Amino acid sequence: MLSTILGAVTLLYLGVALAFLAAGLWVSPALNRWARTLLAAALAAHTVAILGRWWESYRLALGNAALTHFSEKLRLVILQAPLSNFYESLVFFAWCLPFLGLITFRRYLRDYLGMVVALGACLLLAYVSLGGVDSRIKPLMPALKSNWLLIHVVTCFLGYAAFTLGFGVALLYLVREKRPRESLPPLPQLDRLLYRATIIGFLLLTIGILTGAVWAETAWGRYWSWDPKETWSLITWLVYATLLHARLVKGWQGRRIAWLAVLGFAAVLFTYFGVSFLLPGLHSYLT
Repeated sequence: MLSTILGAVTLLYLGVALAFLAAGLWVSPALNRWARTLLAAALAAHTVAILGRWWESYRLALGNAALTHFSEKLRLVILQAPLSNFYESLVFFAWCLPFLGLITFRRYLRDYLGMVVALGACLLLAYVSLGGVDSRIKPLMPALKSNWLLIHVVTCFLGYAAFTLGFGVALLYLVREKRPRESLPPLPQLDRLLYRATIIGFLLLTIGILTGAVWAETAWGRYWSWDPKETWSLITWLVYATLLHARLVKGWQGRRIAWLAVLGFAAVLFTYFGVSFLLPGLHSYLT
């Protein structure tokens, strides 16, 4: 049932992306409004699928545990948040894109920027369906049985989503600069949106790294172990710290900042996908 819902949501995100693209090509405010409405509907259905997965995971865990107190059941609910394996992280990553887009970029979520958000969510869910990702619900590893799981993973993936939006804005900036089009937002507006997305992503990733360090000390007895995932998270953080330093201290704007955002997004992709598959470590459970 849940896979059917996610399949329908994937197609709906694709339709939304095409609608935003058509709205940009034909400069149609009405089509933009319809696309935003459909995006909100897709996000709602996506949310239902995640909550359904959460309930199913909790129900299975509850059947294997003898819990009597409400506090114990509440803790089990938190621990069974669908964020503990590669499949669930992909589904949540896809959810973060339209959620963050509708929350932070609502005024500007139209035409090609809306297409970037919807297409990104569509591609992530398509990979979930077609990439052979294991969707089975499995018992939590001991290291994952922590109250830090929810806040650490949520902040990290919301940060990744913000950087993804920033990457989309950076691409639009580079295209707009090279081939000016009236359907694309003005360059100063794109520059401001890129800065906003970077600030949001940087703050969320910082919280994610700090909470991960606290969690690591609880689970493995040390705050930092130079695990590949930790190392590349730090590299990603440093790239975006450089971007913000260049803008706020050196006064960089425009193309140079856009290219730094592209570099930062490449680091995000390697941190999430590359490390998970190529560099085994303490975070290998994600695969």
